Amino acid sequence: MVTWPPAAPDGVHPIEAESYRILRSRIDLSRLPRVSRDVTERIIHASADFDYATDLVCDEEALAAAVDALAGGAVVVADVEMVAAGITSCPVVCKIREPLTQRLARTANITRAAAAVRLAFGAVGPGAVWVVGCAPTALREILSRDVEPAFVVGLPVGFVGAAEAKDALRASGLRALTNVSEKGGSAVAAAALNALLRAATGQPPVGQAVADDLVPPADRAVPPADHAVPPDRVVPPDRVVPPDRDAPWPGGGTEAAP
Repeated sequence: MVTWPPAAPDGVHPIEAESYRILRSRIDLSRLPRVSRDVTERIIHASADFDYATDLVCDEEALAAAVDALAGGAVVVADVEMVAAGITSCPVVCKIREPLTQRLARTANITRAAAAVRLAFGAVGPGAVWVVGCAPTALREILSRDVEPAFVVGLPVGFVGAAEAKDALRASGLRALTNVSEKGGSAVAAAALNALLRAATGQPPVGQAVADDLVPPADRAVPPADHAVPPDRVVPPDRVVPPDRDAPWPGGGTEAAP
């Protein structure tokens, strides 16, 4: 049985505070730079998936630039409504449901996600922060359209094109947050952006607000810390790449509705 703490830091719900305490009892991310740690913890908190500690590819300088861009009023664009719904601290542009998006997708023989990116770029121009948590084709469109983003959260999910799109994003040289595997999704993309927004608005990260030095009660079992974080975040050069990674992008077609 879990006993909730009698009080929590300002702005942090007791359940969220307890969740962060459990997270930190199971994995030590203290060696990561500050923003990388904030983003990684937020994603693990949102997904309950400790594998993100080694799957995410964080660049502290790029993440700091994203914080600065958001603090300066950069527009936030999401690929699908589920991502937009999870971003709670600022307005979000999302064109996926607009009738013009559907017409463009049909006439150009592209996915609705790609069409939404084209329309959003026409509306917001360069310098936006783009958040992709669903459609690999949205990420591909961002890269092919040369949207000149301030930052890209590139965490699409799926077995078709997701890992390839993230490979391409890392190779592009754009400031970005990605992960190596096929996993991702709306919840983790929104979580990453929310961590950056919290830093941009001057709020302490939730993990900091929940005091680092609190010791769990003696009657609460603490699982072993069996998830180690490597000293660097570079994707290993000997990473196995399936033979179909170089296959051409699937053209046209449809995607699952967000």
